[in-house]
Amino acid sequence: MRSKLLFLLLLFITMALVAGMMGCAPVDDDVAPPPDDDEEDVDDNDDVAFDGEIKIAVTGPMTNIQGEMMWWGAEMAMNEINEAGGVSVGNETYSIRVIQVETDEIMDPLGAVSAVENVIVSEDPDFLIGGFRTEAVTPYTDLIARDYQKIFIICGAATNELLHGRVDEDYDTWKYLFRVTPIKSTDLVTVTILMLNDVAMAVREELGIAAPKVAILAEALEWNEALVQMAPQIFPTLGLEFVGTFRPSATAADVTTELRGIEASGAHIIYTIMSGPVGIPFGKQWGELEIPAAPVGINVEAQKSGYYPATDGFGDYDYTLNTFAQNAEITEHTIPFIEKFVSIYGQLPNYNADTYTAVYILAEAVERAGTIDTDAVIVELEKTDRTGAAGRIVFDEVHDVIWGPGYVTAVGIQWQDGELLAAWPFEWRPDPENAPDLVVGFEGVVPYQLPPHVLEQWRN
Repeated sequence: MRSKLLFLLLLFITMALVAGMMGCAPVDDDVAPPPDDDEEDVDDNDDVAFDGEIKIAVTGPMTNIQGEMMWWGAEMAMNEINEAGGVSVGNETYSIRVIQVETDEIMDPLGAVSAVENVIVSEDPDFLIGGFRTEAVTPYTDLIARDYQKIFIICGAATNELLHGRVDEDYDTWKYLFRVTPIKSTDLVTVTILMLNDVAMAVREELGIAAPKVAILAEALEWNEALVQMAPQIFPTLGLEFVGTFRPSATAADVTTELRGIEASGAHIIYTIMSGPVGIPFGKQWGELEIPAAPVGINVEAQKSGYYPATDGFGDYDYTLNTFAQNAEITEHTIPFIEKFVSIYGQLPNYNADTYTAVYILAEAVERAGTIDTDAVIVELEKTDRTGAAGRIVFDEVHDVIWGPGYVTAVGIQWQDGELLAAWPFEWRPDPENAPDLVVGFEGVVPYQLPPHVLEQWRN
């Protein structure tokens, strides 16, 4: 009964959230150096005779890790498609050319609109993909759809309202917009709550604590306000006691005060909601101070390969949402994609790198349509059913990627002894009452582990 109540309440509550969870991160100071090759308009197939080219503009904050991931994913797909012979368009063969668009949308959301319009006017791309920060993506999707009637596939901003309330209410105006990654903000909430439930179960089973206490640690930004307010209403459905909210700056270099406050509250779990640089000092100081509460939720910094060394190893056992993990065989394409990406760029891909799938989806839609005509390609995009590295991509009635078992679920990743491993879904039962035999878990996923110092503190 508790499980059914939880999912009903989640459905009701999360539909009220309007935050763009993955689209409001401050500047990322831990950006990997770009590869040595030319970053713009890369095409290693000059010796191949193509009849024409399909131009795809990639929009994002290219000096930050989010934009770099977008560019690298799109570039990798472009090179693969061109090396395989290009895209069949009727009786002709076209190459793909990706165009890098620096939007600087993390720091200057309004300036991003000008950057997008400039590339449309100067390059006349056939399609656009990317878009990270909701405050920037909202106005420039207005421009792309209303003024230029071009197809744009979102690969970064999660806010529901970018598609919901647009495509369904005024299809002719907004039919040009789709989203491949990430799952929308309400689904992100659902997944983090499911991860939180796993941690709560571990606390009960391993520590004998019937009603674990949970504190919220959320960076002080507007994007997460709705979640900060609504999460405490969800906690009781998990049998959790809420003990307080702590709001450091998104760029804070020291969170000792907040961590000591959490320790004093008696919390066993910290529900994290962080997209910015504060994630690094949080991980380091949480471990150094041996705060006896297990972190779980969103810490974008902890998704990156450099998080463990950046925290001097003290960020071990942080548990955060992501799209990919090197040990989770979501589909047969997942591990080969990750391994190739790492071999080229020296970084584990995050969700922004699934511009890779967006490029393939566009190429395949063009081939089915036999033309690059926008309306014809939209018809074929709506028919998309493609299994990629992140799961099975199918669009719903508002052109959003469908979330759930058999489609795209995302993963919960945990640092365990210096390795970044998927720990959710591990034997997840989405509907134990109506479908008790349905168990979701990917090959290679490992069980969640409570941090050793948390175990030691509460066992004593």
